[in-house]
Amino acid sequence: MGFLVAFFHAVRGILRSKADLVAENLALRQQVAILHREKPKPKLRWTDRLLWVGLCRWFTNWRSWLIIVKPDTVLRWHRAGFRLYWRWKSRGKPGRPSIPRKIIALIQRMARENVTWGAPRIRAELHILGHDVAEATVAKYMPRASKPPSQTWKTFLKNHVGSLGSIDFIVVPTATFNLLYGFLILAHDRRRVIHYNVTTDPSAAWVCQQFREAFPFDTAPDYLIRDRDGIYGEAVSRCLESLGIEEVVTAPHSPWQNPYCERLIGTLRRELLDHVIVLNQQHLQKLLDEFFSYYHGARCHQSLDGNSPDPRAVEPPDQGEVRAHGRRTAPPLSPSGLTSLGRFTSSLLACRNSQRASASEHPWHTASSTLSEQQ
Repeated sequence: MGFLVAFFHAVRGILRSKADLVAENLALRQQVAILHREKPKPKLRWTDRLLWVGLCRWFTNWRSWLIIVKPDTVLRWHRAGFRLYWRWKSRGKPGRPSIPRKIIALIQRMARENVTWGAPRIRAELHILGHDVAEATVAKYMPRASKPPSQTWKTFLKNHVGSLGSIDFIVVPTATFNLLYGFLILAHDRRRVIHYNVTTDPSAAWVCQQFREAFPFDTAPDYLIRDRDGIYGEAVSRCLESLGIEEVVTAPHSPWQNPYCERLIGTLRRELLDHVIVLNQQHLQKLLDEFFSYYHGARCHQSLDGNSPDPRAVEPPDQGEVRAHGRRTAPPLSPSGLTSLGRFTSSLLACRNSQRASASEHPWHTASSTLSEQQ
């Protein structure tokens, strides 16, 4: 029997190719080397597995050479090597390419400032702006709201600011120590002064006439904020009601409830009236005309994003050089000028003393003092 087996292997060796014999000898020798290792249970190294993976790819009868492992084990090694190869070849950051940070910031800003917008609406707005972003990407970078979206108080007030207005008086002393009363009507949406006028004798009838001049046709606001000045009375309330305006009266001694007009009066004093001496009613009217022309067309406001009530276009440097107009300065006073100034001051004091002497005979003096204290 042993002779027949030996004869069979001899004939088989003659008929087989030399490459098959070399591969079989290599496989058998490698397995013998594994079995001769000192460890009680042989463990295959990565070089052993790599050898068998190569044999299974290049030779068809590799299964007959296996002794210490099963063919399924070699196939599992081959699949693991396939995964490792393509993982190495596809190395780098997995997933879709990231979008620029400025687009992510734009998505988050649009979601914060428009709380009712969803991912489809934001994606459509981005598409109009030239950014091709998928809806899933927009939803990924939108901030997560822990509760249903609700507008802030700032947004709520901004939505209603177009229907609000306010009024107030400003008291201005003249060079002759008389009092002038400036009446201001302010629209809250663009901080625009709708109407202003100056008088020496304010009354309810005069205030009603100012309202008729300021709000022709259907231009009146829905609500008008005012203080509890004694000049306003039932006549003013009836006039506002006829114009379709609901008046909102502030609490006593609470100027902070009419903040926009108070801020406007403060601006007038800091930027105009603290730097000039008003001579008379015509002089104050001219000063207000010039100031409000500057106020509406040139003065920047923080609440208007650094723009003026009448919006100004951005003028880049390439449009020309910026030049500042120099202010005219008054020449120094001569000794004769100082003497004239002293005489003028003496005449002002004498005029003031004569006014104090006839104060009890003047019917408007008490009302003027009361109005000044309330302001």
